[in-house]
Amino acid sequence: MQKVRVLFVCMGNICRSPTAQGVFRQLVAQAGLADRIDIDSAGTHAYHIGEPPDQRATATAHQRGIDLSDLRARRAKVEDFEAFDYVLAMDQDNFRNLRELCPPALTHRLKLFMDFAPQLSVREVPDPYYGGPRGFDRVLDLIEAASAGLLEDIRQRL
Repeated sequence: MQKVRVLFVCMGNICRSPTAQGVFRQLVAQAGLADRIDIDSAGTHAYHIGEPPDQRATATAHQRGIDLSDLRARRAKVEDFEAFDYVLAMDQDNFRNLRELCPPALTHRLKLFMDFAPQLSVREVPDPYYGGPRGFDRVLDLIEAASAGLLEDIRQRL
C-alpha cells in the first residue's frame, strides 16, 4: 500500500507550517488514516532550523487539543518534491520561493494550502509572527478549514 505524503511549508517553519502539521496529523489520526498518510513541515528560510515551534503557536494549538511539542524546524529542499505528493505553501511568497526550488516536472505537486478551503475565499494563511494572540487563533481557524478540504482530496485519491 502506497502512502500519500504531505508537506506544509511557510517561511521559518515555526508558526504556520508546524501548526498545519499538527492539525492535519490529528485529523488524519481521527479518520483512522495515520498508517496511509505521512505528514511533515518545512520552511523556505533557514532562520530556525532545529528549533521547536513558536511558543504562541504551541500554546494556541494546545488550547484546541493539538500537540506540537515533538516538531522541529527544517528547511525545504529540492528532494522534498520527489518525496511528497503535496507540497503546500502557506502564502504566495513561499509559493514563489518553492516554485524556484521545484523541478519543472513536479510543479503539479506544489499548491497553496488555502486552495483546499475555497469556501473561505482566502488564498493565504497570514503570518502571525509579528502580531498578537488573535493572529494565531485566525491561523488555526484557516488551517482547520483547509485541512478538512485536504483530507477530502486525499480520500478521493485513496
